[in-house]
Amino acid sequence: MTAKITYNSVLYSNSRYVYAAVIGVKAVIGVVKLDLSLTTKDGSDFTVASSLYGPGCSGGEPLFVPKEPSNPAAEEDDGYLLAFVYDENTDESKFAVMDAKSPSLDIIAAVKLPRRVPNGFHIGLFVSESELEKL
Repeated sequence: MTAKITYNSVLYSNSRYVYAAVIGVKAVIGVVKLDLSLTTKDGSDFTVASSLYGPGCSGGEPLFVPKEPSNPAAEEDDGYLLAFVYDENTDESKFAVMDAKSPSLDIIAAVKLPRRVPNGFHIGLFVSESELEKL
């Protein structure tokens, strides 16, 4: 199966990593981690980690959440990827938490949800308490 990688992330000039959705025929079928420091003009692949949701599974775009958002010494990819995943085989949705440093973006936690989450549903944005107080 041929999949297309889409980029729907805010890129900052100093970002090294991008987490992107892998698009199948009709839906997001997985996640890839791209290392922008490896980009070249010859079109070489700069994918350093990937995970497909599995046969019959689709989901939404991943959201990266750092483990220690206030730690300036933390590595950029030290955190978690969050995504909703729907399994059409069991008609169940889950909230998946992946290890962003893992080469296969291992799912380290999954919460079965009581209702189906539609494809394309966005998780949202996480902000710290101090950022909320500034609003």
